[in-house]
Amino acid sequence: MDEPRSCCGNEEDEDVSRGDVRNFYSKAAVSAQESLCCPTQYDSKDLSHIPKEVLEISYGCGSPVGRANLCEGEVMVDLGSGGGIDCFIAARHVGKTGRVYGIDMTEEMLGVARKNATLVAENLGYNNIEFRQGYLESIPVDDSSVDLVTSNCVINLSTDKDEVFREIHRILKPGGRFMISDIISNKEVPEAMQNNKELWGECVSGALTLNKFLGYAEKNRFKGLRVQKDYLWKEVEGIKFYSYTIEGCKHVSSGSKSCCSSLLATYAGPFESVTFQETVYPMGIAVEINEDTAQLLSSHSYAGQFIITNPTTEKPAEPESPCCG
Repeated sequence: MDEPRSCCGNEEDEDVSRGDVRNFYSKAAVSAQESLCCPTQYDSKDLSHIPKEVLEISYGCGSPVGRANLCEGEVMVDLGSGGGIDCFIAARHVGKTGRVYGIDMTEEMLGVARKNATLVAENLGYNNIEFRQGYLESIPVDDSSVDLVTSNCVINLSTDKDEVFREIHRILKPGGRFMISDIISNKEVPEAMQNNKELWGECVSGALTLNKFLGYAEKNRFKGLRVQKDYLWKEVEGIKFYSYTIEGCKHVSSGSKSCCSSLLATYAGPFESVTFQETVYPMGIAVEINEDTAQLLSSHSYAGQFIITNPTTEKPAEPESPCCG
C-alpha cells in the first residue's frame, strides 16, 4: 500500500506524515487495529486454504477478487496487498498456470505475507504468488503484462491518484481490467481533514468523490466503468464515507471510424433499454455499430450483455463469458 504525502509543502511535515502512516500499518501487521477495519464479507470457500494469522490482520472495505471472475491462467496484481488475503484468494482462482503479485510498501506486512505464502502454497499444492515492495505510483511490474489489477481500500492513501491510474493502465494488457474497492466521500474532503495524520491512516483524508474517482480513470483511457455502491462506512464532520467497488477496462481502439459500421449489437436485457456512448440499445433490437464499439461491448466489463452479429455472415456471436474478455 502506498504512503500519502502531506498536503503541505513543508518537507519536514511530509516526512512526519509518511512515518505516521508507516507506523499505522507496521503496527497493524503485528496486531489487529480496529480503527482500520471495515466490514468486508468474504466467501468462506475462498478462505479455507488461508492461515488464521492473515485473516486477523486483513484490512479493507470490499472483496474485489471475489467479483473479478478470475480464470485459470490469468495474471493478477494486488496493490497494497498487506497481509496477502486477496492474493491468496486469487491464487486459487488462477490456478497453477496463473500468477499473482502483491505490492506493498510496508516491510512488516510483506514479512507476514511472504511467511504465509509458503503455507498457502503447501495447502494449494503449487506456488504462484510473489510479493514485491513498491508504491502505487511506481508499480514494480512490466508493461502490458497483467490481466487484472485489484486494490482494497488503498487508492485513497495516495495523493497522486492520476499517477496511480496511469501506472495501472501501463501494466495492464490490452483488454485487461481493474477491480477496485475503495472509500468514496459524498462531498469534497476539506483541507483541515486532509492534514489530519490519523485520518490519513484510517482511509478518510484521501477519499475522493465518485465523480473525481471516475474522472481520473477516464483521463487515463479506461472504458466500461461500472460502479457498485456497497455500504456507508462512517460519517466524519458531516461528510459520509461509503465503500464502493469500481471496475474499468483498458480498451485499445481498433482505429475504426463511426462511418464504417459493419456490425450489429443486440442488447440481451434485463432492462428495456440501455444507453452507451449516447446510443440507445433497446432490448432485443439490433443496433448498427462499428468494430471499435463491438470490441468494447464484447469486453469483460460488458460480458454477456450484448450479442454481436456480423450481417455479412448472418451468424450471431454468442454473449461472451467473463473469462473471454
